[in-house]
Amino acid sequence: MQHDEQVNYLFFNYFGEKAVYIEQLAAAGSDRIYFRVKSLHYSAIACYGSDSKENLTFIHHAQHFKQQQLSVPQVYCHTDDFLYYLQEDLGNTSLYDIIRKVGVTENVEQLYKKAIDGLIDLQIKGAIDFNFDSCYPIKSFDKSSMFWDMNAFKYYFVRMAKIQFNEVELNKDFHALCDELLKEKNLYFMYRDCQARNIMIHEDKPYFIDFQGGRKGAPQYDLASLLWQAGAKIPMEKRIEWLDYYIQKLSNYININKQEFKERYYGFVLIRMLQVLGAYGFRGLIEKKPHFIESIIPALENIKWFLDNRLFPIELKELEKTLYILIESDLFTNELKKYPKNSPLSIEINSFSFKRAIPEDKSGNGGGFVFDCRGILNPGRYEPYKNQHGKDKEVIDFLEQKTKVKDFLENVWRIIDINIEDYIARNFEHLQINFGCTGGQHRSVYCAEQTKKYIESRYPVKVTIRHIEREMNGQYI
Repeated sequence: MQHDEQVNYLFFNYFGEKAVYIEQLAAAGSDRIYFRVKSLHYSAIACYGSDSKENLTFIHHAQHFKQQQLSVPQVYCHTDDFLYYLQEDLGNTSLYDIIRKVGVTENVEQLYKKAIDGLIDLQIKGAIDFNFDSCYPIKSFDKSSMFWDMNAFKYYFVRMAKIQFNEVELNKDFHALCDELLKEKNLYFMYRDCQARNIMIHEDKPYFIDFQGGRKGAPQYDLASLLWQAGAKIPMEKRIEWLDYYIQKLSNYININKQEFKERYYGFVLIRMLQVLGAYGFRGLIEKKPHFIESIIPALENIKWFLDNRLFPIELKELEKTLYILIESDLFTNELKKYPKNSPLSIEINSFSFKRAIPEDKSGNGGGFVFDCRGILNPGRYEPYKNQHGKDKEVIDFLEQKTKVKDFLENVWRIIDINIEDYIARNFEHLQINFGCTGGQHRSVYCAEQTKKYIESRYPVKVTIRHIEREMNGQYI
């Protein structure tokens, strides 16, 4: 079954109405796929995630928080294998969308304070009777968990930036940072990814999403995630003011030594910034996703301000030295130049049958890439797949499990990456990519669809797709 079929099944099974509209939502940082699904009277968000344990964790957390009357989406239902679930539709507007559009206005400040109030409820009330054994992949923000983040920073970011450092001394600094942070009480629900992108504003109220990575931890980490999100560009005076607001509100629930709390808060700011750079290194420098590359420079600006103002009292010489070298490196500004925010490039992808002509390039550029998929074993030779096409799950499974299509596409993508990056840098406006097979039904359709997903996950360009043979037969997919 395709995603649409599973989504339709869940929607009809829960609401009793057939969906009349299914829209795949723009991809974010994760590999999960989201859809907005609507019928005449209902709307919901469907999710597909290939990691059933992660999905089960989200569903467990959401159900617990809903019982505690916290501001999270309701999960309506899920498939038996937990690969798909249906949840409440909270609209399209995140707190991040608002602050990026208008800055810190009076209304935005009130929204942040509401978000802080809701965060405290999530951390304190959410931890009541919470089964931390359900957390995935680890139940506590302990030393090993911290080291995952710091090693990701070291290997995905520092190594990728080709920065020289003393690994032994850097590891000593990592241990010193962890030991200090672990002095803080580790008793609360730590959201783990409390950033403004994960706070939806629905009917003027903040709702928290994407908390499946949560675990037991100290409260400062989540506030650090929220206030030091690089892309939000919250003015420093507001970060300080809202930290005081948080401490004042949190004091209604737990006893706080304000000086120690603040000092360790800035330690959590530091480890969060390292975690973020590790993620940007993997998603940006390795996977080449433009959004993450664009975020590197604001993140380094955050770190420079942090280091220059000596906010954390523990001496971490090798870490500070490494961070200052990163800040001064021109690698990231050069990398950013490859991906202008508003590229005029439009990429046209076609699947076609070699029984007909290669698709005409009407842009006037004389054509682009043509890839011959006929060397891949044809599902159309087998009776169960003859009336299916390259978007059907059964055909996808056949191609991915019984052919070398993945190797084929990896090589295709290496080739087209060169042109796409060059075309973006030179402000070109059009590129055509064609996939042909015998019937234009299975292999070429699959390759075209996978390539569209690949390009959209990496480049800020417009991608259109046509399945020419299917259209000519009146079979639109």
